[in-house]
Amino acid sequence: MTATPSLTSIRSTDKLTWNWRGHQIKYTVTGKGQPLFLIHGFGASIDHWRKNIPVFAAGGYQVYAIDLLGFGGSDKALIDYSMELWEELVVDFWHEYINQPTVFVGNSIGALLSLMLVAHHPEISAGGVLINCAGGLNHRPDELNFLLRNVMGIFTNIVASPAFGKFIFDRVRQKSRIRSSLYQVYPRREAVTDELIDIIYEPACDPGAQAVFASILSAPPGPTPESLLPQVTQPLLVLWGENDPWTPIKGATVYRELATAGKPIQVVSIPNAGHCPHDEYPEIVNPAILEWLETFSAAAAVKNRDD
Repeated sequence: MTATPSLTSIRSTDKLTWNWRGHQIKYTVTGKGQPLFLIHGFGASIDHWRKNIPVFAAGGYQVYAIDLLGFGGSDKALIDYSMELWEELVVDFWHEYINQPTVFVGNSIGALLSLMLVAHHPEISAGGVLINCAGGLNHRPDELNFLLRNVMGIFTNIVASPAFGKFIFDRVRQKSRIRSSLYQVYPRREAVTDELIDIIYEPACDPGAQAVFASILSAPPGPTPESLLPQVTQPLLVLWGENDPWTPIKGATVYRELATAGKPIQVVSIPNAGHCPHDEYPEIVNPAILEWLETFSAAAAVKNRDD
């Protein structure tokens, strides 16, 4: 078994900078081979993949990871955010730096974005790995009852308010509150380390972070997985933590049904894991992804030989 490099060495990896539409975007690239593109979830960043990047690179892959605009070390631009904006960002990055069929790997909204890329851009994609895939950037109105719709509307207005927004955001981003939130979605509590808290806390202190938070809270949810899946022709690996209260495992049902119907989809549930199993149980997630990639590569080689 290959030893996992120390977390310190991963976090200290140099972040490169790409200028996209006048905005500074941070990214990393490690290893050589088939390109993998890792996309983090809400409030996260490249470093949320610190337990995965070195393992994938050691497995013979060229691993790209990016801080989406508004997150991590990338600019906190004062713009309207959407899933479609980030889709354009990733496609432009692919044309700038990769230009080879790529497997997109994402967690939460990063998984939804990966599914969008596989569905809308088959010419740049070789497949996707979806980890606890979100159903949208935000809840859709029909997913909330009348009371919750009003509560969310009031909260969003307060966060965006010049008078009260900073006060609310300063409390939301407190390390103690970040830890409490993570405990809700990391059943394996020892995975909620001081390092993980800092990974989330530090970008929230950047100028403009409050405005980004408010913009994303009021952003459109984007497409549903159900609307995207009929457009997908390439293989998918769907990983899902069984104890995720934010995106419950019932969300995997549509993928299981398509797999049963013969679509090239593999679904793996991870017992005792929450919303971020790649970070909580990397010793399970990393081998599962590498094994699927090997199977996928072998199948592609056979197809090419037969053709």
